[in-house]
Amino acid sequence: MFLAALSYAYFAKTLSGSYMKSTITQLERRFDIPSYLIGVIDGSFEIGNLLVIAFVSYFGAKLHRPKIIAAGCILMSLGTFLIAMPHFIIGRYKIETTFRASANSTSQLSPCPVSSLESSRAGDRPSSLPSEGCEQESSISMWMYVLLGNVLRGIGETPVQPLGISYIDDYAQSENAALYIGCVQTIAIIGPVFGFLLGSLCAKIYVDVGYVDMETITITPEDARWVGAWWLGYLVAGTVTLLSAVPFWFLPKSLPVPVDKHDSVCTPEQTRFIKDADSPTLDHKIRPEEPTNLHMMANEFVPTLKILLGNPVYIIYLGVTIIQFNSLIGMVTYKPKYIEQHYGQSASKANFLMGMINIPAVALGMFSGGVVMKKFKLGVMGAAKFAFGTSLLGFFLSFLFLAMGCENSKVAGITVSYTGVDDLSYQEQSLFSDCNSGCLCSTKEWDPVCGENGITYISPCLAGCTSSSGSGRNMVFDNCRCVSVTNVQPGNITASLGQCSPRRSCDGVFPYFLALSVLSSFVISLGGTPGLMLLVRCIKPELKSLALGIHTLATRTLAGIPAPIYFGAIIDTTCLKWAYSTCGGKGACRIYNTSSYRIVYLGLTLGLRAVSFFLCVWGFALLKRHIKREEKEALSNQNGELESLRKDENSSMHCEQFILSPDCNPERETRL
Repeated sequence: MFLAALSYAYFAKTLSGSYMKSTITQLERRFDIPSYLIGVIDGSFEIGNLLVIAFVSYFGAKLHRPKIIAAGCILMSLGTFLIAMPHFIIGRYKIETTFRASANSTSQLSPCPVSSLESSRAGDRPSSLPSEGCEQESSISMWMYVLLGNVLRGIGETPVQPLGISYIDDYAQSENAALYIGCVQTIAIIGPVFGFLLGSLCAKIYVDVGYVDMETITITPEDARWVGAWWLGYLVAGTVTLLSAVPFWFLPKSLPVPVDKHDSVCTPEQTRFIKDADSPTLDHKIRPEEPTNLHMMANEFVPTLKILLGNPVYIIYLGVTIIQFNSLIGMVTYKPKYIEQHYGQSASKANFLMGMINIPAVALGMFSGGVVMKKFKLGVMGAAKFAFGTSLLGFFLSFLFLAMGCENSKVAGITVSYTGVDDLSYQEQSLFSDCNSGCLCSTKEWDPVCGENGITYISPCLAGCTSSSGSGRNMVFDNCRCVSVTNVQPGNITASLGQCSPRRSCDGVFPYFLALSVLSSFVISLGGTPGLMLLVRCIKPELKSLALGIHTLATRTLAGIPAPIYFGAIIDTTCLKWAYSTCGGKGACRIYNTSSYRIVYLGLTLGLRAVSFFLCVWGFALLKRHIKREEKEALSNQNGELESLRKDENSSMHCEQFILSPDCNPERETRL
């Protein structure tokens, strides 16, 4: 029952966590914030963990673990509901556009305002200037509610892993513990499947659905300005998380200890790494069944922590996993965005592919790793070698992603010139040309149109269009002078709303990218369960909860918090065109340099993993030396025990001879 309850709790927390990852681009656009700020929001979950995890892991192991997990699930659900709250506070989403006209209007306004001497002196169009009272209208401060909600989610999630895993390992039979933990990890991976599928569904639904007439919406889900119903998924995830708290309230504080754990405090492998050291702090072990003594637990905390951190194998393990988690968290956080920007897919499709293709491969890998541990009965060294081998193989497979590149989208004045020649530019002046010099165009807004020549223009004005026809999504712009520059066909040259379709060169590469992504995810995740069991088996039972807690604390502090921030900041450096917020500040990025994005995103991911392998080599050498030393000590101790046994036998024989002396009656001695 505890295994089922913990599996559902893992499912709920990973569902909401993966849904947060799937809404990254939606939150960027809705709150007009860059990627690095999204990284701060994403890392705030780990900040919540940082606040309480060490104390929850240590003191929680001595208290009623199931009820503490239940309280954490309630906090997680409250935080998830808080994330959705800004949608109900701020106003309706305003689509960034340079051309506004009534959907029922028959006489359209010209997309090309005529430039005059006075207007050119005035500068840009009025629509690009900050409006009066913009601070009140701007939604930029509303992302703070999302950040606070994520912090609360992090606090609530804290007890689930360290207390749940240690509870299973304490009360499950030794040979079944690895399989049970593998089952929990597998169910936990199913959560992201539903999380990304939920993100895919919500990304298709317009953010203000039910409040606006969808016929008036001129953008599609493929548009860089589209914002889906991000808030809806958080309401669903919050409800699911709230339900996960129910069964833990009815579970006991402790269960019967298995027979194979009655006679030994720890396994031989565990005694190799952390010794009792005759420390008085460990002489009085507090069991869950004993009455709780908070004062004694508080006095034991610091000495116990010193013993744990004095284990060199544990320290090396921490270093390796911190670096690996930096690579993993940064990669997973921005992978849906990478699929969107690099391969021209919509946010909905990117989330769908993550949920249906990538995550099941990870789940299968985690479960297979647990089965391998049970079938081959891998020890500490075996688990370490298996985890290292799978990680190294996945590393080499990931190098192939660098060869699966796509060319930049053709955007006039940014990636190509107005004559159609490839010319990458970060300067706003390159957006102007002789064909649009007669129009008073703004360079701030992003309102793309697709010309007949297959080139995207930032706005109808910059495309040199002088008139329009139709309404809503069917609006067409006519007499576009900039489009005709690269078009030899005479007559009316038109442009339609939205960016041009993705590059054809990506259509053939994208399936191979998905196949390689599935294979590399499966291979890397094979080492997940052996890696976790390596941590558990190196630690004495009374230190297990604290060791798992410190491990989680370190990885989330040094990986979960900074990785999304610096990954996002580096990705921001590849932006070619920024949107601008209501008050004129820099908002979300509209288009990236595809080649630079690929190099910095994959290069940083692979570089971090390469560094971790050097630590692994050091760790293996340290582990082998430690095991050899302990085996020698164990052999000498065994010889000492044999000597003492022989002495005992000799003394007992002497006693028998004394008892069976001639003065004694054997029959009476037998009766006695």
